[in-house]
Amino acid sequence: MSAYIINGLELAKEKRAQLAKEVEQLKSEGIQPTLAVVLVGDHPASQSYVKAKQKACEEIGIRSKLLTFPSDITESFLLEQIQALNADDSIHGILVQLPLPKQIDELKVIETIAPQKDVDGFHPLNIGRMMTGQKTFLPCTPYGILFMIQSLNVEIAGKHVVVVGRSNIVGKPVGQLFLREHATVTYCHSRTKNLREITRQADILIVAVGKPNLIRAEDVKKGAIVIDVGVNRLENGKLCGDVHFEEVKEVASYLTPVPKGVGPMTITMLLHNTIQAAREQKGK
Repeated sequence: MSAYIINGLELAKEKRAQLAKEVEQLKSEGIQPTLAVVLVGDHPASQSYVKAKQKACEEIGIRSKLLTFPSDITESFLLEQIQALNADDSIHGILVQLPLPKQIDELKVIETIAPQKDVDGFHPLNIGRMMTGQKTFLPCTPYGILFMIQSLNVEIAGKHVVVVGRSNIVGKPVGQLFLREHATVTYCHSRTKNLREITRQADILIVAVGKPNLIRAEDVKKGAIVIDVGVNRLENGKLCGDVHFEEVKEVASYLTPVPKGVGPMTITMLLHNTIQAAREQKGK
């Protein structure tokens, strides 16, 4: 029997309808949730991500303000722009689209964003709060993955979650979120020995490494939930994930497609965080 394909677009649509109502409520209280998006350079993938984020904001009534800068700007100039956004009370969330040009230190940029406006959930203070189980902005992709699995109404507590990948944006934080839900979490990465032995133990397998079709049918335990975070462009121009979709769908119980899987949920959780930021700043 083939896996149930988790439709990220449908899930995102349902969640965004609910978020649109929350925006209406805030507007009726005189608050216009606003997201500032900072784009440096003309990286085509970054431009298309930013466009998708702006469109999603517009659809549910969040105002977005785009600031674009050439790729040769100095780090100090960019940090000044972020500090100005921190000081602007009409801006509730700040998102700096990564990657940044090599003369700019990404970590310095992330640390400059005010934690209460860090709707990406990357600021060390917010990461620390997440690690210690405090209320904070959760990183958007991990949060979207957790939301997807919770929507299946499956028990997470006690399950073995295996995360392949250890990036600061997806791998590390997603493991922490499942730890908070009382799962047992194993991290794998490029230095892991006997990867297949470990992935085959997973009740929930999350793959986020950026290697096309890395995970095949024989790497997956029968009946596992498989979340594919990878987005890779093949030579023929087609997109594919880190999981071999056709093979793994014959083994898994649930599987996310690429595209239309995790991607739409990432943007949805960014909208969720922006609304939360607007609500909290109103109450300060």
